[in-house]
Amino acid sequence: DGGKAPKLNVGASSFVPGMNVHAMSFVPKVPDTPEPAPAAEATANPQLEPQSTPAATTDASDASAQPTATPEEAAAEPAATVDNGASSTPAVSEQRSSPTPELAPVEARPAEPKPTPAAAAAASADSKADAVLDNINIVFIGHVDAGKSTIGGHLMYLTGQVDKRTLEKYEKEAKEKNRESWYLSWALDTNMEEREKGKTVEVGRASFTTERKHFTILDAPGHRSFVPNMIGGAAQADVAILVISARRGEFETGFERGGQTREHAMLAKTAGVKHLVVLINKMDDQTVEWSETRYNECKNKLTPYLKQVGFRPKNDVYFMPVSGLTGAGLKNRVKESDCPWYTGPSFIDYLDDLPSITRQSSGPVRIPIVDRYKDMGTIIMGKLESGAIAKGQQLILMPNKSSVEVLTVFNDEDEVTSANTGENIRIKLKGVEEEDVSPGFVLCSPGKLCHTTRVFDAQVVVLEYKSIICAGYGAVLHVHTAVEDVRIIQLICTIDKKTGQKKPGPRFIKQDMQAIVRFETSGVICLETFKEFPCLGRFTLRDEGRSVAVGKVLKLVS
Repeated sequence: DGGKAPKLNVGASSFVPGMNVHAMSFVPKVPDTPEPAPAAEATANPQLEPQSTPAATTDASDASAQPTATPEEAAAEPAATVDNGASSTPAVSEQRSSPTPELAPVEARPAEPKPTPAAAAAASADSKADAVLDNINIVFIGHVDAGKSTIGGHLMYLTGQVDKRTLEKYEKEAKEKNRESWYLSWALDTNMEEREKGKTVEVGRASFTTERKHFTILDAPGHRSFVPNMIGGAAQADVAILVISARRGEFETGFERGGQTREHAMLAKTAGVKHLVVLINKMDDQTVEWSETRYNECKNKLTPYLKQVGFRPKNDVYFMPVSGLTGAGLKNRVKESDCPWYTGPSFIDYLDDLPSITRQSSGPVRIPIVDRYKDMGTIIMGKLESGAIAKGQQLILMPNKSSVEVLTVFNDEDEVTSANTGENIRIKLKGVEEEDVSPGFVLCSPGKLCHTTRVFDAQVVVLEYKSIICAGYGAVLHVHTAVEDVRIIQLICTIDKKTGQKKPGPRFIKQDMQAIVRFETSGVICLETFKEFPCLGRFTLRDEGRSVAVGKVLKLVS
């Protein structure tokens, strides 16, 4: 007493409230040389025993003089920590009555070294190289309402490109518009005008992958008003899928003169498609009911015309029955109970077994531009017909001879570092504006540019024209992805179909005749001879909404 301050018992156990046993314990300030706590007090509160022992601290200047525990001891006795808001201090074990020496840090197992970015990129490239799939472009063609978009949409669902939830949403929206059977086609027909009218206008694009191949789907419009768009889609294809409706009346309408079944088959052959798969669709319709008689009727009527166009029925054409709405025959074979007479493969299995296509992978770069748009830069779309490209590569845009750089390459929706022949890609370019690019322009290697011309000689076959064709006749030229007005300035000679004999100086040509003709275009176009680059040297002439003639370029005059 006597006015003196009472001594503090710094070695006393922490204060524990009577009721709230979970409250944080009071930690007194620990002196440089702590005194051991009495044994009786150390066990007074067994519930908070680990927290009631004072924390031992070690001066940094004496750290070198204190013994250090081995990694084995440290692992056997992990230190508890007390958070005081600034640092963590090793706590004293309840069985020690003297200050605990500072423990050496536990030696962690050496971590496996992380690969460098270069090594990771090389490993990724090796894994991709091991998983490279053949790329095949397929175009769906045929008369309007044959079921092309429905089959394409169902293929995307069966291969996992469209989930069930999205299809259910499409089905609900289609029912609200009284278009219940159209919902599958909406996976490809994304344009609101296409959905409202049920007619494909632009070439739809999608893709799917099987065990051995990667397929790019090109859904061409079937209406005769949009044949120019169909030609652009067929020009990018390797395999054509001709969709036929087996429903009574629909097949006959599409196959008669003026129907798009005939014209699409002919245009596909002209565009360079060498293999044709004929899907006889709507076999589940109540007017057909998987009838073998109806199937053979459609097949027997089509075969002579396909042979006339230039396909070899035994080698180039394959027929199969399907139902695009139910999916029968697409991924799995048709049930034997429904179609016991068909024993061939399903559609996807047949595509997967197609032989690899020979391409000009070692040639100069040739990319006819299908379309372009602006998205944080100029982006072009097209099929790599020859050569290979990579990010950072310098190319020339013809016919303007603009020097451009490849900033980014997209395959489907994925960004890739390179692309090979046959792939349908999108490229972001540096060095050119969108308004300076048009469909029909061609990206080329700087070392070997694509030829440009206005006058050329070509061999043509007149398909369907009521009158005669003389010098001065004008039409619309469709060559690769370019569309240009053209006129005949000279009829050089006619060719006899049977003997091949040439008769020079004809005054006119007419339907079913072959001739060598000199053309002049209204503007400069990118063109190659058929012998050097077949994909850039074959063309179609159209007039008044009809395909008048087809031909191949023999000589570039200027």
